[in-house]
Amino acid sequence: MSDTADATVGTEPRLIAELGVAARVATIAEPVLAGLGYRLVRVRVSGLAGCTVQIMAERPDGTMTIEDCETVSRALSPVLDVEDPIDRAYRLEISSPGIDRPLVRRSDFGRFAGHVVKVEMAAPIEGRRRFRGVLLGVEHEAARVRRDDAAAGEPTDVLLPIEDMAEARLVLTDALVAESLKRGKQAGASGETGAAGGKNGGASGGGSPR
Repeated sequence: MSDTADATVGTEPRLIAELGVAARVATIAEPVLAGLGYRLVRVRVSGLAGCTVQIMAERPDGTMTIEDCETVSRALSPVLDVEDPIDRAYRLEISSPGIDRPLVRRSDFGRFAGHVVKVEMAAPIEGRRRFRGVLLGVEHEAARVRRDDAAAGEPTDVLLPIEDMAEARLVLTDALVAESLKRGKQAGASGETGAAGGKNGGASGGGSPR
């Protein structure tokens, strides 16, 4: 990828974003990540077994190593402590988007054309909120999906406006795993979950939630 392409991808806005507390965390995290050369993918705040704040990030080329996660954690932890978007102790996790990753930018839907996706719309399309099928690509600001769950008489292909999506995610398939392994070999590293920290002396740890 050229320097020009890197710059374009790096500034491309997310069209699918968070709400509530996760949105406040995203507002703080996104400029910090951009300053380090990374892109924010998704923020999730979970209250199960304590509070966990998971921040998915990646380089403009889609890679994210353990070392990258540690770099982001060291830079972001003190900023979150100062801004204080969470009203209790929490565990911060920095991770790659994973193989069955969320799709949040227009370019994501073009890059992963040919793979199976699950989409949940914020508002119904033709009476439906949930769609699953093969992602065919992007047309203007909408994703075209060839449904594999269409009932008799229903259209197979649908155009789903990306900005109206609540969530879009790749479905784990053999083809997706094979492509991910190929990308990992080409990049010289595979994305993994990285280091974590806590708020005001709260719980901290590395790796996936445990």
